Parts: sequence; structure tokens; C-alpha cells
Amino acid sequence: MRRDRLVRALRGEATDTTPIWLMRQAGRHLPQYRALRAAHPILEIARDPEMAAEVTLEPLRRYDVDAAVVFADISLPLAGLGVPFSIDPGRGPVIPHPIRSRGDIEALTEFDAHAAVPFVGRAIERFLERESERPIIGFAGGPFTLASYLIEGGASREYAETKRLLYSDPGAFDLLLERLERMTVDYLRLQSDSGAAALQLFDTWVGAVSSAVFERHLLPPLQRIFERLRPLGQPTIYFSTGSSHLLELLARTGADALSVDWREPLGRVRSRVGARLALQGNLDPGALLGSADAVRREAQRVLDEIPDGRAHVFNLGHGVLPETDPERVHELVEYVHAAGQEQRKR
Repeated sequence: MRRDRLVRALRGEATDTTPIWLMRQAGRHLPQYRALRAAHPILEIARDPEMAAEVTLEPLRRYDVDAAVVFADISLPLAGLGVPFSIDPGRGPVIPHPIRSRGDIEALTEFDAHAAVPFVGRAIERFLERESERPIIGFAGGPFTLASYLIEGGASREYAETKRLLYSDPGAFDLLLERLERMTVDYLRLQSDSGAAALQLFDTWVGAVSSAVFERHLLPPLQRIFERLRPLGQPTIYFSTGSSHLLELLARTGADALSVDWREPLGRVRSRVGARLALQGNLDPGALLGSADAVRREAQRVLDEIPDGRAHVFNLGHGVLPETDPERVHELVEYVHAAGQEQRKR
């Protein structure tokens, strides 16, 4: 791996410019991916190492991003728990038989990453056979986000069933998080062993809980996950949305970096979490739907929040929207690199 600015930034080390990659950079906004999806369901692509590696490589051929992210879905390891699921267009993961009781949790299969998701590791290896310059990021779903899918049966706005279990049987809820904690560590260890240079935890929906619930139920398993990943040597990133009220607690997870959405300026995030953590983000994905001038203006606004450019990885506050023009993405990547170099000359 010759280009190491992403890893260096996540570790708080100096870089020649601001590194950039984008969540969902390999996906719905690219015509090549849309053509592939017209012929193959998403799970078929994700479970085929050759196709997954090709999808992972496609944005690197088009953009000068500083890292790839393995093409996968956070629901993939659920099959290793004995949970059948599908990914339905427009809905995401769908669990036909949701988990609603302690008995359901106790009936889950013991997870083995090498048996359940070997194709993810092989996709990373196939990528690295073809790309020697830029690193690849591995990822998994966060415990609360996965738990909410399992309990609700799919995506939710109110998380009524999740909170019903949380408040009616908190011990069962904690038991489910413990099972997901073990699964997540094993899954990310597989990706690390396969060559991932950094590991990100997508806990997208954690903003749905209060700070009290987060501290009591969610913080301990997150701390154990990052503590168990630390000996692997790769920097770790924790991502969530709608979670500004949790920032001080997120700083205690043990992750090396926090990836935040666009709702809180990075300068304010830094003042609340301290200087130890690297920050990732946080352009509003909607900005890429505007003009080239608007993209540059909003990107500069993000860069100005970290005046010295240290310990910052530029990204979006969530994934690239399907309606995004690839030319706007190209312009963003080029601008961030050029502006980051100028920033370091000051």
C-alpha cells in the first residue's frame, strides 16, 4: 500500500493533504453499478467475491479517492446467526421472523465468520490483488443498528418493538447486544486478516436512543468491541447519524475516529470530544446535488472547521445519494485534495 494518508490521518499523523473517501461511493449513483444490479440481486453480488471486488474497484477507477470500502451489506453476517433475511429494493434488510423474546435470542446460532461470510474476506483479497496503491476499509453494522433490524423486522422510524424489548426486558436486550458484539468482532477480524487497512462500525440508527440508554446499554458493548479490535493494529471508525446529543459518550467508545453527519459542524464536534479523536465527515450528501460552485463552497466550509487539517478524513455525513451526478463527485475529490494541500502551506 503506497498511499497511506487515510491511515495516517485516522492515527492523528501528518498528511500531505486531506484524505477523502465517500460512504456508498461504490453504488447507486454509478451507471456501471446500476447495470450490474439490473442483472443481479444485491445479495448475489455481495456473496460473489469477483463481482464484489469489481464493484469495490469501480469508484477508484473513476475518482482519486484515498480508499476503497468493501462492497457488502451490514446484514450479511446475520445468516451466520441462523436468521433468514432478504434485501428488498427500497426497503433494505427484511427479517421475516423478527426476534421479540429472550427465547428467540437464546435460539440464535453461534457465529463463525469463516463459515458464514468467507466471501467478504475473499472480496477484500481479490481487491488487493488488483489494487496495490490504495487501502481498503472493512466494515460491520453497530450492535444497536443490527438489533433494531432484527427486532423490528426491517427499517423503522419509531423503533417501537426495539424499545418495547429494551424497557420490558432489558436483560434480554443486553443479551442480544452481547451476541451481536461477539459476531461483530469475529466478522471484523476476518476482514482485518484478509487485508483491510481500517475498520468502520456503522451504527446508523443509534441516534434514536437517549443518552441514558446509550450509556447504560450501548456504550459497554461498543467499548468491548473496540478494545478487542485494538490488537489487530488497524485504526477504527465509529459512524452514527442524528447523534449530536451523544457526542461526549461517543468519545468514550474507544474508536480511533468518529464519523459524524452534517448536523453538527466539525469544529463544534472537536470542542466536545477533545483532540484525541480523529474526525471523519461531514458534507451533507445533498450538496452534491447542487452546482459545482456549491460543492466547492460547502466542501471548503467543512475544511475550515479543521484549520490545521490534522486528524481529519473528508467524507459525507451519510452515503452518496442515487441521484448524484458522478461529475460532482469527481469535482469534490479534486477540490478536497487541492484545498487540503493549500491548507497545509499556511
